[in-house]
Amino acid sequence: MWQTHQQLNRAGLKARQEKIRDKYWRVRRHLVYQTKYIPGLLQTQALTTHYLTTARLEQHLDLDDVADAVRSRMDRQRCLERPDARWLFLLEEDVLWYRPAPVDVHIEQLEHLLDAMQRPTVSLGVIPRNIDRHGVNPEESFTMSELPDAVTVAVELVSGTLTLTQPYETQMYAEAWARLFGLAVHGDHARALIRASLEVLRSA
Repeated sequence: MWQTHQQLNRAGLKARQEKIRDKYWRVRRHLVYQTKYIPGLLQTQALTTHYLTTARLEQHLDLDDVADAVRSRMDRQRCLERPDARWLFLLEEDVLWYRPAPVDVHIEQLEHLLDAMQRPTVSLGVIPRNIDRHGVNPEESFTMSELPDAVTVAVELVSGTLTLTQPYETQMYAEAWARLFGLAVHGDHARALIRASLEVLRSA
């Protein structure tokens, strides 16, 4: 199913955040691969405010409900506390270095990532820039949600979001996730990559 951002945000940014809220309390395993930005579930309030403000301007939305939408997303992050679900994130290393917001916002964000890695329900992997990919190419960013009654994949593009539910399609993304996961580093190695970016930001 294809939906434009105009369709999704017709009732405002807050309404869009609340529309998907229930899914996060039903999902059993949530897999996120990102090549562009920090996933929403791991964002600080400041970075979320930046991204949603930018989205409102780029999508020419008249209603300014950014503050309410930010509060809704922050509230949704409580799902990370669920002991019956697992939240797995893969970031290309370049995501750690992208700076669309002010430096202090990104410093706080990277520090928050280090804190999030301590959660028992969260797995955060980083694919190093210089790793030998052995034929595994970067893919488009995607989110796979394993629900009790379905598996869905969401791919967000400039103009809208594509949601896939057909088993042969979701299986292809599961296979892509497995290939990418095999390239990622975790634990202390991932923390070292985050801290390397932090050091540069702090000296900027």
